[in-house]
Amino acid sequence: MDAMLNPHDRRLADAWETLKSQFDNGDKLSPESNRLAFADPEFLLRRETRGVRMQLEMLKPDLAQHEHGIENTVVVFGSARFRSEADAHQALVRAQDSGDETELDHAQRLVRNARYYEQARAFGRLVTEYSALQSAPHKLFICTGGGPGIMEAANRGASEAGGLSVGLNIALPHEQSPNPYITPDLSFKFHYFALRKMHFMMRAMALVAFPGGFGTLDELFETLTLVQCKKAKPVPIVLYGTDYWKRLLNFETLVEEGVIDSKDLALFNYVDTVEDAWNVIREFYQL
Repeated sequence: MDAMLNPHDRRLADAWETLKSQFDNGDKLSPESNRLAFADPEFLLRRETRGVRMQLEMLKPDLAQHEHGIENTVVVFGSARFRSEADAHQALVRAQDSGDETELDHAQRLVRNARYYEQARAFGRLVTEYSALQSAPHKLFICTGGGPGIMEAANRGASEAGGLSVGLNIALPHEQSPNPYITPDLSFKFHYFALRKMHFMMRAMALVAFPGGFGTLDELFETLTLVQCKKAKPVPIVLYGTDYWKRLLNFETLVEEGVIDSKDLALFNYVDTVEDAWNVIREFYQL
C-alpha cells in the first residue's frame, strides 16, 4: 500500500462532501456505518477511540515541525492578558473617558504590565535574528502557547525578524484563538493539555517564563519537576521579572522546610532584561 492516501481519491472527496454539506446546513451529524472510519466524527469522538485521538495530537504537530526543520525551540510562557504598549494606552484613554473606576484600574494595570509584552516581543526577535545566521542543526525557534498576551508578543517578535515560530494552542470553553503572528503552517490546536505540554518539552532547549497566572505556573512547575526528576534533559529555565516572581513564590521556604534540596534552586535563573535572558541560554550552551 502507498505510504500516503491520495487526497484526490474520490472516496475521500465523497466523505468530506457529505460532512461539509451537513455542517453547512446546520444538520446534526448522525452515525453512519458506511462512512470511512477516519472521516467519521461520531466514531472518532467515542470514548473507546480516545487513544487514537491522543496519537493524532502527538503526530500532527510532530510531523509538521519536522517537515519545517523545527528541531530546537525556546519556549516562552506568560500571561495571556497583557497587551502591547499601544493597545494598553488606548485602553487607558477609553477608561478615563468612561469615568468607570473599575475599568480605569484595569487599564492602569495593563499600562503597568505592557513592558513585559514589549520585552517578550524583543526577546522573540533577538532569538530569531540569532538563528537566521546559524546552520539548520543550530537554529532556535520561538514556541509559545499560541494565544494572546506574552505568547502573541514572542511570536510577533519572531515574525518581525522574518523567522518561523510555533504556536501550540488549546481548545477552551471560552475559545482561545491563535494569535496572528504564528507561522500559519505551525499553528496547532490541542484538546488534551497533556499532549500540548509534551510538545512544549519535546524540542525545548530553554524555557522563559514571563509573569503569568495559573497556566504559566502549571507549565513552569511541570518543567521544573521533569528536569528535577531527570525525566527531561536539563535546560535553562528563566524567570523573567525578578520582583514579580519573588513576590509570588518563595522558593527558599521549600528549602527551609526540606521539601526540595538547596541545589534545586540552581534549576532556574531570575532576569530582568532581554539581554540577560538570552545570555543565560547562550552561556548554558556555550553559543
